[in-house]
Amino acid sequence: MKMKTTLYGKSYQFKGIADVLAKANEPKSADRFQRIAAETVSERIAAKVVLSNLTVGDITENPIIPPDNDEVSRVIMDCLNVTIYNEIKALTIGELRELVLSHKCKGSELLRLSRGMCSEVIAGVAKLCSNMDLVYGASKIRVITRCNTELGHKGTLSYRCQPNHPTDDVEGILAGLMEGLSYGCGDAVIGINPVDDSEENVKVIMNAIHEFMLKWRIPTQTCVLGHVTTQMKAVRSGAPVSCIFQSIAGTQRANDEFGVTADILHEAYELISRRGTSRGPNLLYFETGQGSEVSLGADEGIDEMTLEARTYGFGRTFNPFMVNNVSGFIGPETLYDGREMIRANLEDHFMAKLHGLPMGMAPCYTNHTGIDQNDQETATMLLAMAGCNYYMGVPGADDVMLSYQDTSYHDDATLRELLGRTPAPEFFKWMQGLGLMDGEGVLTERGGDASIFM
Repeated sequence: MKMKTTLYGKSYQFKGIADVLAKANEPKSADRFQRIAAETVSERIAAKVVLSNLTVGDITENPIIPPDNDEVSRVIMDCLNVTIYNEIKALTIGELRELVLSHKCKGSELLRLSRGMCSEVIAGVAKLCSNMDLVYGASKIRVITRCNTELGHKGTLSYRCQPNHPTDDVEGILAGLMEGLSYGCGDAVIGINPVDDSEENVKVIMNAIHEFMLKWRIPTQTCVLGHVTTQMKAVRSGAPVSCIFQSIAGTQRANDEFGVTADILHEAYELISRRGTSRGPNLLYFETGQGSEVSLGADEGIDEMTLEARTYGFGRTFNPFMVNNVSGFIGPETLYDGREMIRANLEDHFMAKLHGLPMGMAPCYTNHTGIDQNDQETATMLLAMAGCNYYMGVPGADDVMLSYQDTSYHDDATLRELLGRTPAPEFFKWMQGLGLMDGEGVLTERGGDASIFM
């Protein structure tokens, strides 16, 4: 493998694949914090040149984190389709980028080819893409999954209704849920982040939102986003829920910090298959985001974008119903400003779709960063163009429990109207039946009136 190049008479030498991947990355504060980022624009360009000439085989057969030392690496390699890999292993990363962006290469073919790509290869392609490349490449890929209902159909845009409450007050949660539903938010899932992660509290919330869903015959899914093991205890003791949630990461050490392994996730899937309220077959919900590994000191010296790709490689083996990304949630130590946040979200959506994942996005931010609402809305609109499956729906765009900013119920309705999108099919019919939405997916005069549920 050639690890050096010359630009305008200056030579650039890289230490290995991990070094090339890090220095080819667009500017990110976590990479600067780790001291692995390119020091100049010229060095970044040189790294991209070297990366573009590496082959799929070079990267795949020289793992940046050895499988013997890391479960994520083992899972990624175990699910690689060897036949398809042999078809593409001689392609350079530059040639693979051209193939992915070719107007002749359709989404179905990309999904087939991606089964022969390890996560670091997919990250390499994304590092050679412009923002428009990332939007266009992702827009070609559609991933449809089913829990109670189906998500991801062409012409739809879905939302998770997230009416969190700072004290887990059930009446407060239900009030926020009613408002969200009246705006057409909740067709992806009714998903609550609990403050108290005890089995008993998780069960109380599971019961409340499930009973509300049944009372109003809402065609959707429910999930309470406690730790996977807490949810499993609640389900074993009879609590009703549609799918099981867990945050995942791109290194074994980071997953250890999250308290999750592949075996636990397989066990969770088997449990929810037997004891859950939905027919599936997609029954797991994952959350990810650039920077989680470095924030935990578990990055193994790898850049945050490549680690995010590895997270998707780990997640795809479980055929999840939903995956959503919260790059921007941690703070300026991982993504410093709006430009870095927007770029990271476009990268993440592209990489996840190329992994074959049903990707939703939460282009979010906290108030201690240089990111603002305009940056958040710009990212949201670009991701909608790219074919994002779903977004969050947060009352007033401000999650009062998690203390961060995300898309509001109003934003959700506006995006659908701007793009001519509708909710998921069954939920769309339900909204029309209540007189909340017209046949084009636009809210009626009754839209936004939560009192219809009183």
